Amino acid sequence: MRGISRTSLAEVTRRLDENVLASAGADRHAIELGAEIFEVVGLLGDEHSLRRWLADQSNPAEQKTGLIGQLLESKVSPSTVIVVSDVVQQKWSSARDLVDALERMGVYATIASVDGTRLDELEDELFRFERIVVAQPELRAALTRDGVSQEHLRALVRDLLEGKANPATVALVGEAVARPRNRTLEQVLETYAQLVAERAQRYIALVRVAHPLSEDQQERLRGALARRYGRAIHLNIEVDPGLVGGLSVQVGDEITDGTIAGRIAEVRRRLAG
Repeated sequence: MRGISRTSLAEVTRRLDENVLASAGADRHAIELGAEIFEVVGLLGDEHSLRRWLADQSNPAEQKTGLIGQLLESKVSPSTVIVVSDVVQQKWSSARDLVDALERMGVYATIASVDGTRLDELEDELFRFERIVVAQPELRAALTRDGVSQEHLRALVRDLLEGKANPATVALVGEAVARPRNRTLEQVLETYAQLVAERAQRYIALVRVAHPLSEDQQERLRGALARRYGRAIHLNIEVDPGLVGGLSVQVGDEITDGTIAGRIAEVRRRLAG
């Protein structure tokens, strides 16, 4: 998001933290709040005219919040009405930005169910599930099949993860599978993992190596990246023997390729040029 949408996002995030999540606590209530917010995301995704009207900056904020109250009253918790009202009364550059912001609030609410000391676990579980999806085409096909109800997809996710992963992971993967919103499943999971890292005030580094790194190597790499980027780093490590040796590190859009395979490819490009 850029411009006015970025400013609005910062404001609704502040309000979510101060007015809602401060009382939600790290319990099941936060997951339920997230689930209700996601349902409103789904509603706005289906109702094009409503989405555009709410994003239209010429419409008074009071009318927008009044309509939200009428639509959601008795259907969701007062906390959800507060969050959605806070979002719709802000100014957004596009209807897409409004819905993206609301989805982000749902993710933040779900994350709030996890104790801060366990956010690493949540990031790891989202990353591992994404890698499993990539490695197993049949599973990916089952989770992304057209014409299957959202409830069926969520039930499939529960069968796969319930009792094996954090409840917040189950909730976020279920949402990613049921409502990808014109993104690939992998893209949604990556976005959610990035939001977890953002809430933990750290960056995610995708590290691709030919052989597993020892704990000491991971710690040294984590420290070096933290010094470089000025923020704590969470490592997502992918082992790919095809890299031969060395490692590749991606933080955001910045990629440092120090793999042997990468160097060979670079030499070939130069020779071809």
